[in-house]
Amino acid sequence: MSKIDEIAQVIETGKLKIIEPLVTEALGEGLDPLEILNEGMIKAMGIVGEKFQKSEIFVPEMLVAAKTMKKGVEILKPKLAAGATTSFGKCIIGTVHGDLHDIGKNLVSLMIESAGFAVLDLGVDVTTDAFIAAIKSNPDTKIVALSALLTTTMPAMKDTAAAILDLRSAASGLSGFKLVVGGAPITEEFARQIGADGYTTDAASAAVLAKKLAG
Repeated sequence: MSKIDEIAQVIETGKLKIIEPLVTEALGEGLDPLEILNEGMIKAMGIVGEKFQKSEIFVPEMLVAAKTMKKGVEILKPKLAAGATTSFGKCIIGTVHGDLHDIGKNLVSLMIESAGFAVLDLGVDVTTDAFIAAIKSNPDTKIVALSALLTTTMPAMKDTAAAILDLRSAASGLSGFKLVVGGAPITEEFARQIGADGYTTDAASAAVLAKKLAG
């Protein structure tokens, strides 16, 4: 088994304690950091996402796999050229105002980062103004992702989406991003009603959708 295959297997199985020395060893052997990232790490997370969608693994397994990759990427970062780890651009993500839930949002954040995005996580209970300010401060943003777990915060998601879409349609020069939404009470119909460009039911699908929209 090649070193890159070993790295992929360690990520798929979520062996947090092994990934750092393994990536360090691979770099010491002269392997290309970008190849380790793309062929070992991102490809492995693609497989993890597929297994999750087929219910072959569940949230805990996917979460630890994403954390394992994130740990490995930290070792790679100094060796990678600027932007190599963020080939798909930037994603701004947050849970909307009034909602303090973050487990699903955190999982989506990890999966999107594992897919090759630079993620700016605004946290929970994020106001519309905070989302707008983040977009204005990061004009290279490709994806804006809104999360909600409570039905009572769906109106907040609707209001935030409206403000974000107004910003995109205005003469602001900030039209290069797509808006995606998700969370337990959110449906595809609701996503369409508020004008979102995309909606998914789980973190693995969110990563796939983000790459599709950013491309």
